[in-house]
Amino acid sequence: MKKQALLIALGVAIAPSMAPTRAGRASDDGKHYRVFILAGQSNAQGKAPVSLMEAQAEAPATRDLYKHFRKDGKWIVRDDVLCLYKAKKGGLTVGYGSPGRSGSELEFGWMMGDRFEEPVVIIKTCQGGMSLYMNFRPPSSGLPGEEALKANRERMQGSAKSRKEPIPTAAECDLKWGEWYRFILSDYKTVAEAWEKEFPVLKGRTPKLTGFVWFQGWNDQYGGAEKEYASNMKNFIKDIRKDLNAPSLPFVVAAMGQNGSKPATGAMLTIREAQMAMNDVPEFKGNVKAFRTDLLVDKDAERLWTQKDPVLREREKEERVKFASDDAYHYYGSPIWYLRIGHAMGEAMLELMTRGGQPGRVPHPAERSWP
Repeated sequence: MKKQALLIALGVAIAPSMAPTRAGRASDDGKHYRVFILAGQSNAQGKAPVSLMEAQAEAPATRDLYKHFRKDGKWIVRDDVLCLYKAKKGGLTVGYGSPGRSGSELEFGWMMGDRFEEPVVIIKTCQGGMSLYMNFRPPSSGLPGEEALKANRERMQGSAKSRKEPIPTAAECDLKWGEWYRFILSDYKTVAEAWEKEFPVLKGRTPKLTGFVWFQGWNDQYGGAEKEYASNMKNFIKDIRKDLNAPSLPFVVAAMGQNGSKPATGAMLTIREAQMAMNDVPEFKGNVKAFRTDLLVDKDAERLWTQKDPVLREREKEERVKFASDDAYHYYGSPIWYLRIGHAMGEAMLELMTRGGQPGRVPHPAERSWP
């Protein structure tokens, strides 16, 4: 049965490989807490409804996938793993995604918390509709050509005028380029300067930036932005390391994969190839790892959500709402797909840390195929 295959597939991915992670925890020096940054757009936010996760956590076919997140029928709130996402902050649990939703931070953060005796902090700097070309544009890429600058100024000024708001100056419009890149730096600064006072578990410790995860791509499919994705991605990694004073910071890229079981084409393929090409940049060898998220597709969610036969669609209605809740660009809102991506993020991060001489373990390959 497909459900049984699904259970076996994710069970192999999460349950057995979590055990050696817990057993081989890195020792605590008592001086630091570990910080990981997760940045990107809507899929970095997370689009898996907690209500759907609740249903899967209770269903016999899928409940084992969630058992390490739950105790006595309730979601565990970790006191050794903290999370910051917009105004929400505190112990890691479900709900650190878009309103009422979760994302890959749950499994990724769980793995990091299980790996380190030191407290762990996950900083999420992400927002839907943001591109690397504009919003996350790294300083080394500079401003785009005058044509792009002019088009954005006209758009912003026209929008303000239609809303009868103050018209932004050209300089104010130009600040939108790289705005979310700067938010990454300011979010990290906020945690580094204030969280020791706010959370007792961090008292007397200083932050140790340990890894960066990038999960983005959709908005760069338009207007030719995909053509410079590779150069912008390379500049982004180098600039983040420079501005955060972490020259060899392990950097994981969850490559675009909303194509799922179908071959990627066009701009999506161009972006995915640009992301995967980071594995081949000589200076990134051993400290950058990109993996394909399409290979981790939740085939049940994909099949049920894309069903076009009206008779079968009606017949599968109850099953569909237990697996999928959104369109392909949000990985069908599938908790299982987001969990798989989070687990692959964690394994890739631990692999890079092992290569770099930090405590980690050699994981199973992140780019595995799933039934």
